[in-house]
Amino acid sequence: MPDIVLATLNAKYVHCAFGLRYLMANMGPLHCRAHLAEYDINQRPVDILESILALNPRIVGLGVYIWNVAQSFEVVSLLKRLRPDIVIVLGGPEVSYETEDQEIARLANYVITGEADTAFAALCESILGGDPPPQKIIHATLPQPAQLRLPYSLYSNEDIRHRVLYVEASRGCPFTCEFCLSSLDIPVRQFPVEPFLQELDALMARGALQFKFVDRTFNLNLQVSASILQFFLNRLRPGLFLHFEMIPDRLPEALRSLITQFPPGSIQLEVGIQTLNESVASHISRRQDVAKLENNFQFLRQKTGVHIHADLIAGLPGETLDSFAAGFNRLIALAPQEIQVGILKRLRGTPIVRHDLEWEMIYSPAPPYEILQNKLLDFATLQRLRRFSRYWDLVGNSGHFLLSTPNIWSRSGKPFESFLEFSDWLFLQTKRTHGIALHILSELLFEFLTRIQKCPPTEAANLMWQDFLRCGRAEVPLFLRPFLPADATTRARQKQIHSPAPARQGRHLTPLASG
Repeated sequence: MPDIVLATLNAKYVHCAFGLRYLMANMGPLHCRAHLAEYDINQRPVDILESILALNPRIVGLGVYIWNVAQSFEVVSLLKRLRPDIVIVLGGPEVSYETEDQEIARLANYVITGEADTAFAALCESILGGDPPPQKIIHATLPQPAQLRLPYSLYSNEDIRHRVLYVEASRGCPFTCEFCLSSLDIPVRQFPVEPFLQELDALMARGALQFKFVDRTFNLNLQVSASILQFFLNRLRPGLFLHFEMIPDRLPEALRSLITQFPPGSIQLEVGIQTLNESVASHISRRQDVAKLENNFQFLRQKTGVHIHADLIAGLPGETLDSFAAGFNRLIALAPQEIQVGILKRLRGTPIVRHDLEWEMIYSPAPPYEILQNKLLDFATLQRLRRFSRYWDLVGNSGHFLLSTPNIWSRSGKPFESFLEFSDWLFLQTKRTHGIALHILSELLFEFLTRIQKCPPTEAANLMWQDFLRCGRAEVPLFLRPFLPADATTRARQKQIHSPAPARQGRHLTPLASG
């Protein structure tokens, strides 16, 4: 039985607990006395409790994040009721700030704030050695990457086959965006490149093909970025898929040249735009050159097969509904494959709180701490934007309606305004934002296009049928049949091409061959 259990609740099974693997890799002499136990938020806390107690540990280290804090609180509460002798150590971003206000921290024996890669092992050594520290809150010293043992050998064969593999070439962020925890991680610290690439090479030798880089600014250090891209270019193989977070206004020729050599769909760039309103950007201490940003988008869309996932945030101080609409429409014109419309969150420890009084910012007290209203956006408007975000993800981002989605605004020329109208209408029809089956969503979209937007039914049906074919459907739905040729199914042919991207991103790539 292990003396130490390292545990967390992932958002989904496919996610791996990257932080736990760093802790495990750096346990030193205690490595053989520790056990890594991963759960997910869909499991009942009482079942997680049973699994942990079956291991009979002396210490339980629990990673606490915004997505699992409610369930983690239940687990800790149950552990303390049944086994008060077990020492509970909390860590993770959710308990690293404003710790004194959190009930889960009150229940725990210790809380390690900051990056606990080596601090956790030191604490366990003290506890097991009979000399536990007197202070409950332990502020971890910022570790230097070169001093850390890398965790990649701890990915199992099961992880490699079925889960997202997280990797990082650096930590920290040079920017000071006030809504983001990464802005507190200064300076940026780079992992030594050669040992890092050797670990990636070992993963690929075991069959790993999909890597999600968690670096906040992958393209900050151009020499390192180029080395990593060249590493993967030298090892191109079917199914390779790479995810990077990119500074939107920094894409010099050296990186452009490398990116163009990757096959379509093998790279996804997550590009944090957040706002295109310069006044709002100044409020939140965000720096970006919009002209360079737009030029980079044009290059990526016209010259590469990169999948762009762009982020916008609704609810920032100073942003009106009209200015957010203008930013969304401007971003649509740049044609990223996905636009994630996020709602502003008040993450613990972030300086966004300095705007609370001036802009009358009111946030939910429950995770994920989204804004409820502010001076310029009332609660009803933010609810509309929440629904807009959800429906946009189902329709605009999913790839199921690649040709049909632009038809929503083809007559008005105003993407945000037209999709908001669709969003309001869709909510009136369904009274919900989740659990809408794809075939029902498809029929409602067709009804909106033809009945509300007065789009000719044959035009809307043809585009939607092409979308269905792109996604692998071969039978004409009943609601489309009156508006398509009788032999539409027999004439349909889908061109099969290999896409290295996951299914969602792949739907943005698969072309339709004419029948």
